[in-house]
Amino acid sequence: MSKELLNYTQNRELSWLKFNQRVLEEAQDESVPLLERMKFVAIFTSNLDEFFMIRVGSLYDMVHTDAKAKDSRSGMTAQEQIHAILTEVAPLYKERDKTYAEIKKELHPYGVCGLDYKELEPQEKKYVKHYFKNQILPILSPQIVDANHPFPHLLNKELYVTASLKMDNKSMMGIVPVPQFVSDILCLPGHDIRYIRMEKVILEHLNLVFPKYEVSEANYICVTRNADVSPDDEALEVTDDFRYLMQQTIHKRRRMAVVRLETANKLSEETQKYFCEKFEIEPNQIFRTKMPMKLDYIFGISGNLPEAMKRSLTYTPFSPQNSGHVAAGNVMRQIKKKDILLFYPYESMDPFLRLIKEASVNPDVMTIKITIYRLAKKARLVEYLCAAAENGKEVTVLIELRARFDEQNNIGWSERLEEAGCRVIYGFDGYKVHSKICLITYRSRGEIQYITQIGTGNYNEKTAAMYTDLSLMTCLLYTSPSPRDS
Repeated sequence: MSKELLNYTQNRELSWLKFNQRVLEEAQDESVPLLERMKFVAIFTSNLDEFFMIRVGSLYDMVHTDAKAKDSRSGMTAQEQIHAILTEVAPLYKERDKTYAEIKKELHPYGVCGLDYKELEPQEKKYVKHYFKNQILPILSPQIVDANHPFPHLLNKELYVTASLKMDNKSMMGIVPVPQFVSDILCLPGHDIRYIRMEKVILEHLNLVFPKYEVSEANYICVTRNADVSPDDEALEVTDDFRYLMQQTIHKRRRMAVVRLETANKLSEETQKYFCEKFEIEPNQIFRTKMPMKLDYIFGISGNLPEAMKRSLTYTPFSPQNSGHVAAGNVMRQIKKKDILLFYPYESMDPFLRLIKEASVNPDVMTIKITIYRLAKKARLVEYLCAAAENGKEVTVLIELRARFDEQNNIGWSERLEEAGCRVIYGFDGYKVHSKICLITYRSRGEIQYITQIGTGNYNEKTAAMYTDLSLMTCLLYTSPSPRDS
């Protein structure tokens, strides 16, 4: 049976790379506005980062735990899959770099210019140097790696400026972490949007960071670590505090094995060998990229454009409309009369949020129960649930702490909910809770009644305005059985 499957199925990971390539093709589509194309490059990059952290990370784990196990769809071992992935990814890097460079060039006539240091005007160079000396240099934490100072732990997906240093015929390495709490870009004075990335600013002024050393082979790098880590079942037997266990799990991610190294400039053979030894990687896990390793700042630039430029470089802003099936006024009353179906993002999530807000103050409402997988950074839903608990309602929230890369956000919300008096539970062993269900129980004329919401998307107020999902709100009457029916 497995041999037959191989004839018409493909490896999951290689298939995913094809999917992400199609995201990059959106960035190459000339009918798409330029900054929207750049966003697709950013999405492609973010997708690839997560792919290496999770999917490639899990394959490296399999190599060490069950090296002979084969993928049922392709018959490949974990090591064979890794080799195939690294081979497929290499040309994607070149394609992405080319796409980014083309979009960047086309943005220049609009005054949106990401610049190298050598492209700056003399006055701009003075401005950058002055800014660096006064605002950046005092907060840098440079490190020198030599016989007395071991190679430091480099954090996952953080940027580091590196250089070869020489003093008194002794060679060593200098490493400068790019501060996480400063802007990714330095905007230059003027009417146009001219900027230089912070890692380039630091790289250009390494002589001020290491004034006593001869600096060469300046570069900036970024490591990607295995993030496919789950809570330890044995640890859960020791402590019943799942939230604490998840916090420890998140912390563990920062120290997992390196699965990829990205560099801005070509490494010398000596430096490549050095990094391979320190990170315990092979040369084919090193990828050079000519574009930024982080592109999050693109979304900020898009949001701060003058209106006239926005119309040329971005899609017309989209806002979900009010549902034609929901009138102004009390939502609970409307649901009692008829079911309401919302279609995100074309229709707003607001009627559901209004429902929860109404339930939080309605004297007839007794309980609110809800399952949560992902929430926005700012969530009105949580505030309404907290208000309900503070108003004496019994509020039960099943919040999934294992929502990949949203764990810390969910831990924070779980603490907020508990502080307000909500009952918070965390799901089941061996399962993730992906369901999106809310149940409101209230008493009307001596009878127990329910309002139920069930949806395909998360209770995330931000993504509900972006992704297509359905949300059904309905009323179900339940009458307690009489003693004769028992």
